[in-house]
Amino acid sequence: MSNIRLFNDVRIRVSWNADEEEWYFSVVDVIAVLTESDNPRRYWSDLKRKLTVEGSEVYEKIVQLRMKAEDNKMRFTDALKTKDVLRLIQSIPSPKAEPFKLWLAQVGNERLDEIEDPEKAFERGIEYYRKKGYSDEWIKQRLIIIDVRRELTDEYKAAGITESKDYAILTDELTRSWSGMSVKQYKRIKGLKKESLRDNMTNLELALNMLAEASVAELCKENKPIGFEETLDSVKLGGRIVGNAKSEIEKELKKKIPNSRKK
Repeated sequence: MSNIRLFNDVRIRVSWNADEEEWYFSVVDVIAVLTESDNPRRYWSDLKRKLTVEGSEVYEKIVQLRMKAEDNKMRFTDALKTKDVLRLIQSIPSPKAEPFKLWLAQVGNERLDEIEDPEKAFERGIEYYRKKGYSDEWIKQRLIIIDVRRELTDEYKAAGITESKDYAILTDELTRSWSGMSVKQYKRIKGLKKESLRDNMTNLELALNMLAEASVAELCKENKPIGFEETLDSVKLGGRIVGNAKSEIEKELKKKIPNSRKK
């Protein structure tokens, strides 16, 4: 979900990635705050070239996200997650660097408040999806899935998995195991590019995906895997079980799951 946060009354566009549980910040907006440049886009363009030449890790972490531009249209813009914004700040001489770091921590605490009071997060999610035009039934199911996903990632962490790339591989393998397709292939079927796959699943697809994640979480609790390979075994097993259930449903419905319908 994308929205606005204020730093000293200056608007900064941010986006919360529920799957990663990470904030992403518009780089141009961060540049504008730190440099007070009349042309923050030009400043960022020059800095980006410099980071490329230096082989900076920050450059490799840039992602393109749709955020509302000044003309109120959703346009792609460079974005970085919190820890990478902190690295970026090191490349920008600015007296606002330290206050901005404190502000980043405050934005993060908003999510911590929601964790301690789940009702805040629940209400936030409901408001976002209703604005997108989703039904109350779909919204309820989607929010439950977020909790199931969090439980699964907790099991991954207990197994010693900390790298984001490993989380991505496990997610891809679980999707492949129950649906027969990788995340990329699944999104292609849906006609998606940068959009969230889960936000474009039908109720039945969401239910199957949730069952797969819940099954793997329970298998991990039971088997207590250590490391990536053992966890991957549980992921494949849980996905395969749900894949078998999907096949039975397809036989009765006489059609394939997933289909191209978005919601």
